[in-house]
Amino acid sequence: MGDIVLSQLMDPFRIGLIFFLLLTALRTRANMGLWMPLAMGVVFIAILIPLTTAAASTVNRFEAIGLGIVSNGLILGVMLAGWSIARKIRH
Repeated sequence: MGDIVLSQLMDPFRIGLIFFLLLTALRTRANMGLWMPLAMGVVFIAILIPLTTAAASTVNRFEAIGLGIVSNGLILGVMLAGWSIARKIRH
């Protein structure tokens, strides 16, 4: 289980999707809010990646999706912390 989470945390495709999810959510937060689009995006990415790479995977899909939600949340948390720090430094 730990190796699955570690591989998900180091996946550049996953990191890129979450980065651009955050950028999009920040740009549209006046109309959509911030937390609901981020939460739906985290779940969407967690479902998308295991379903598109299922042929090469030996991991149960539901386990990969569940751990993907955790991994995506961790990655997003780090990115939100970085954005918050950068915003405080600029102001």
